Amino acid sequence: GPGISVTAAAPSVLQQHRQVHHAVIPHGRSGRSSVSGIVATVFGATGFLGRYVVNRLGRIGSQVIIPYRCDQYDLMYLRPMGDLGQLLFLEWDCKDKDSIRRAVEHSNVVVNLIGKEWETKNFSFEDEFVNIPKSIAQISRDAGVETFVHISHLNANMRSPSKYLRSKAVGEKTVREEFPNAIILKPSEMFGREDRFLNHYANMRWFGGVPLIALGKKTVKQPVYVVDVAKAIINAIKDPDAKGKTYALAGPNRYLLYDMVEYIYAVSFRRFIPYPLPRPLYHLVARFFEINPFEPWLTRDKVDR
Repeated sequence: GPGISVTAAAPSVLQQHRQVHHAVIPHGRSGRSSVSGIVATVFGATGFLGRYVVNRLGRIGSQVIIPYRCDQYDLMYLRPMGDLGQLLFLEWDCKDKDSIRRAVEHSNVVVNLIGKEWETKNFSFEDEFVNIPKSIAQISRDAGVETFVHISHLNANMRSPSKYLRSKAVGEKTVREEFPNAIILKPSEMFGREDRFLNHYANMRWFGGVPLIALGKKTVKQPVYVVDVAKAIINAIKDPDAKGKTYALAGPNRYLLYDMVEYIYAVSFRRFIPYPLPRPLYHLVARFFEINPFEPWLTRDKVDR
């Protein structure tokens, strides 16, 4: 009929016109395929906070150099966080200055997230929080790195009973001496998926109850969400006025430890039965965890923190 001939006679009207765009040319105002101008070396990228920092850098189109000491299979979850070729993995030795130099020589941003909650026979708190950050800061300064971000702790203090927090305080001072324009961020305890904070208390049922020093009614916590800390790191990198400053990062609310642990058990639909445990006895229990050959679930230093 006439309708068929009209449709067949007008194919050019229905033809789709596409704008010419070369796939190699960065396109768009944001996203993983854009270019932010940031070339960042992230030390400690395989840790709890590191994965969120790498993801935030990758999603704005940054090139990220990731020094690692672990097995390559432990890096697999990081690979989708950046566009093709944007994440570069570099095996390194934290006690070898030439290895550190290779990791930072092409970067304009260096982020130090290195840390562990317990000491080992190979790495003490002094190594993790003082000596290694000192080497990274010194080599970054000599390499002409523009922005250096160092992560400390909110409660870092030279007079703290915790060696962990004392070492963090010494590390802050050392980094500031080696890299005067360093940005130092001091987060409180961080919570998030697979954290060592809320999950620690969630798995603390001993002898049918939860042991807490003074029932947790003399300890105040102000935890911060790990994603918010990662956002703060990215904002500090972008802000030129942040250089040389120190920022405290804490959550919006303060909680008694008793109330916080009670809430953890309430949302997990588990019975909460607290009982007081004196600090010396807590230290004795923690000592048994320290001498086991595996990853310690509790240490005396963690009790003091």
